[in-house]
Amino acid sequence: GTATCLIVVCVCACVHAPECTDGYHWDPQTEHCKDINECETIPDACKGEMKCFNHYGGYLCLPRSTSLIPAPEPPITPAEPLNPCPLGYEPQGNSCVDIDECERHEHDCQPSQECINSVGAFTCQCPDGYRKVGTECIDIDECRYRYCQHRCVNVPGSFSCQCEPGFQLAGNNRSCIDVNECEMGAPCSQRCYNTYGTFLCRCDQGYELGPDGFECKDIDECSYSSYLCQYQCVNEPGKFSCVCPEGYRLLGTRMCQDINECETGEHACTETQNCVNIHGRYQCVDKNSCQEPYIQVSDNRCVCPVSNPACRELPFSIVHRYMSITSERSVPSDIFQIQATSVSARAYNTFRIRSGDENGDFYIRQINNISAMLVLARAVSGPREYTLDLEMVSINPLVNYQNNYQTSSALRLSIYVGPYTF
Repeated sequence: GTATCLIVVCVCACVHAPECTDGYHWDPQTEHCKDINECETIPDACKGEMKCFNHYGGYLCLPRSTSLIPAPEPPITPAEPLNPCPLGYEPQGNSCVDIDECERHEHDCQPSQECINSVGAFTCQCPDGYRKVGTECIDIDECRYRYCQHRCVNVPGSFSCQCEPGFQLAGNNRSCIDVNECEMGAPCSQRCYNTYGTFLCRCDQGYELGPDGFECKDIDECSYSSYLCQYQCVNEPGKFSCVCPEGYRLLGTRMCQDINECETGEHACTETQNCVNIHGRYQCVDKNSCQEPYIQVSDNRCVCPVSNPACRELPFSIVHRYMSITSERSVPSDIFQIQATSVSARAYNTFRIRSGDENGDFYIRQINNISAMLVLARAVSGPREYTLDLEMVSINPLVNYQNNYQTSSALRLSIYVGPYTF
């Protein structure tokens, strides 16, 4: 018969794992290429102060201060049927149309990134203030670009500008403009002057700035000098004033002038008295000041009659005069001139202090035959009162050749020394 032979051929096929691109390895469990974490597999992948950041297909070395938004692991999707269209397209009838990966969520953008569809592809856009490095979004340090006039503070995704004290941000939030502290309640107690970036406190006249630079304190001008006022200085807020003692009035702003109460009528003298003005006050003297054996012949003049035996050793006439001088007057000082009113022919006249100068505070300097000067010899302090009898002795040889006829007259001078040097 016919013999049939069956030949069986066995074909052995060796199945190899698919090859992955650099930075990926094949995962037999998921049957997909999986990213290699080089930061774990490569010892000291980054040197110095740099930090290793893994990303798909590689790794990055960035500063440790870098703010990084990590990307999630890409989802593992089941194998899809063969797509005859180019990448980013899908078949629709007999043609290929663009796939909107953003709408279908078929993209690998990070949650912080915005997916933007394009023809045949898509892009992942980082938020404002970040830049894309690989698949990661890294914060942009805007402060490196000197956007701010004074100080820049970088924050993740943004920055802020700050100004130095005395300035404030302008409307563009970058420039700094001067602050007028004087209009914003600067703590100056009196006057405020705005300057660039700060302010200055100043004081009114009569005040000085305190240690804190804000408060003004009164200047005690009276403590600086004893010559500001003739009598007494009185300090007041921001100024000073001069006052005078009783019996004086202020002349200008510093000097004191005696008030003549006899002229102003501010006295208490009676009709039988004369008012004599002296420094700081007045004196009432009797209009008839003649004492026995003298009799009054006119205002201020008394005579002693020659017919009265009691007048033999006394001056024939006495004239009353009054004057006032200040305390501590410089010496020697001429204070009063004596002048003869009537002189006989060829009479020889001498002048002397008859009484009232027991301490020798005065002396007479004769000027000529008819006049002499009363001189203050020593400085005297008041209040004090002197009554000096200034005598003029006249010798006339023609009247009595043998006895040289001698007569005398006196001037009774009342000197009032005021209590002050003015």
